[in-house]
Amino acid sequence: MKNQVQLITYVDRLGGGGLPQLRQLLAGQGPLAGLFGGVHLLPFFHPIDGADAGFDPIDHTRVDPRLGDWEDVRALSAELDVMADVIVNHISADSPQFLDYAEKGESSPHAGLFLTLDAVFPDGVTEKQLLKVYRPRPGLPLTTATLRNGEKRILWSTFTPQQLDIDVQHPQGRAYLDGILQRLAASGVRMIRLDAAGYAIKKAGESCFMMPETFAFIAEFSARARALGLEVLVEIHAYYQRQIEIARQVDWVYDFALPPLVLHAFAFGTAGPLMRWIGMRPTNALTVLDTHDGIGIIDIGADAADRQGSPGLVPPEELDALVERIHAASGGQSRQATGAAASNLDLYQVNCSFFDAMGRDERRYLLARALQFFLPGVPQVYYVGLLAGLNDMALLERSGVGRDINRHHYAPEEIEAQCQRPVVRQLLALIRLRNSHPAFNGRFEAEALGGTGLRLRWQAPGASALLELDFASLVHTLRFEQDHAPAQELQLG
Repeated sequence: MKNQVQLITYVDRLGGGGLPQLRQLLAGQGPLAGLFGGVHLLPFFHPIDGADAGFDPIDHTRVDPRLGDWEDVRALSAELDVMADVIVNHISADSPQFLDYAEKGESSPHAGLFLTLDAVFPDGVTEKQLLKVYRPRPGLPLTTATLRNGEKRILWSTFTPQQLDIDVQHPQGRAYLDGILQRLAASGVRMIRLDAAGYAIKKAGESCFMMPETFAFIAEFSARARALGLEVLVEIHAYYQRQIEIARQVDWVYDFALPPLVLHAFAFGTAGPLMRWIGMRPTNALTVLDTHDGIGIIDIGADAADRQGSPGLVPPEELDALVERIHAASGGQSRQATGAAASNLDLYQVNCSFFDAMGRDERRYLLARALQFFLPGVPQVYYVGLLAGLNDMALLERSGVGRDINRHHYAPEEIEAQCQRPVVRQLLALIRLRNSHPAFNGRFEAEALGGTGLRLRWQAPGASALLELDFASLVHTLRFEQDHAPAQELQLG
């Protein structure tokens, strides 16, 4: 993976077109041309508009024809490093495999693909065992299906009834996932993101989330991907120590603790929890402030699965206060999109654009981006965040899906207009500096400046980059130096 800023985007929501139009936007002419070293294409499989915005594929090996085809993916990959999702945990209830299973039952060649309740609990299940299963959403992870012959089966469905869990340990589940890997590798994709991998393994009497068996599956599946030349990013929202553990076994993890810690630092005028995290965080991380999902709260909270009470990175009362401050900063909009207020809810996330979560304060927002770019790892910027986007309340009202508040559709003319805003122009300049300055290939140092500030420095032969930031006063120094060139010092906001 290149040590340059990456973009995260839906193919059809940035420019309103398909893969050829996105390629022109990112590698042709215009304000975003040549800006990124890579692009994570959020699900572009058939269909992109199912029950969960493409995360419930009917056919994971087919590009949605409204976006293009695999040759278009290959053409884009010739210009940029392309990352694609492998949705390891589930498949659509409208998939040909499930329709065949619903028609033929156990005589279907796909019967072993779908995880049933009795496959996990062959000796029966108790209420206590079911309640021990870790849940990202309310309710039980089960859906009752009636087959064509009248037989009823209880199927595992971690997220929604339309997303039926795969038995990844069954030969049919393994063959299904291997077919996806082969299709992606053959089309020029260089990196994959394992979506919902933490839920992939189920075991009777356990939490069915991030167990030792889950780690073993992730390691084994990653090895199969690497054998095809694919780097692996694992997507896990969990207690922060889990990220540290999983980072030892895979190529890349997300730094999901960073977004809430940055918000906490600005909200409380303190660098303490953030500096503590900088001292322990994995460096094989993709740094993010925003993604297509919400702002993770679980990632800095106490370990809910530990009865002994492993503490989080911030005290519980401050975590609760942070959520309320996000709601206040967004004028109450995030509250309308979070928890029981919206469908597709997640108990551990706040749905809001990051710019709105910071109260649309341009200086704070740009300082947050500078901090993201200075931390070791590869930065990813979500397409809404790239344009300092606002909450899309109209889309939220139409869909009723909480995450849609931060999934705006940008027409080409809107992109041009947004790129003229001073906050976006400064962000694009920061991205270009992060991509091109040689200091970021050198040695990193971090130190606290009292209780309210920090200093981040990169040094390489003949080059250095410095960020000093006080979260209470917003006084900052941002300086880039290189031999035989005048120093560049920026004031943000």
